[in-house]
Amino acid sequence: MSHTLAALSAALPLAAGWSLHSLRLRRRIEAARRDPLTGLLTRDAFADRVARMLAQGPSAVYVIDLDRFKAINDTHGHAAGDTVLRTTGLRLSRWADENAGTVVRLGGDEFAAVARVFSREDLLWTLTELTRVLEEPVHADSHVFTVGASIGAVAYDPATDTADVSALLRLADEQMYRAKRGGAPWMNALTLTPEHATVNGRRAGRRGTTSSGTETVA
Repeated sequence: MSHTLAALSAALPLAAGWSLHSLRLRRRIEAARRDPLTGLLTRDAFADRVARMLAQGPSAVYVIDLDRFKAINDTHGHAAGDTVLRTTGLRLSRWADENAGTVVRLGGDEFAAVARVFSREDLLWTLTELTRVLEEPVHADSHVFTVGASIGAVAYDPATDTADVSALLRLADEQMYRAKRGGAPWMNALTLTPEHATVNGRRAGRRGTTSSGTETVA
């Protein structure tokens, strides 16, 4: 009996050490899956989660590009810009929690999201609510900014549709571009057929791409 107790006593510190190591490892892995500024998911983590969500039932994919962000960043500095991004991330996280969704920061002032929708009316209501959330003033030091966003969306039902995450993001991106160019808060795709060609996997005309007869836009 004494030998057993001695063995257990010797093993306890080792077990505790492994538990602490495992906890730290899980935290590092989780941190690597999160954007350090906003705390939102990274692209890879988002893609994995979204693929599972899309297979489970009707959803909508959104691409969101902030309006007036560059002017705020250039005029008031990166600290103000970072505050806008962090605030936007928090608001999108709350919105996602309320709509059984998930959100990612794609980079810069661009975000994407996926959330459950069950009808066209539900999608339009969700877009209106998302616009309202993103148009709320942002407080940064002594300044108050109204940022707003251009949003593109595409609905997807695994029972009737066939498309992967990349294709749906590109379709939503097209609608975001239409909304920004037209001065509308949002636009949604009516079909799963792309409207534009791609350049290196991105919509022709998208910022960072160039092609004959298209414009690189901000």
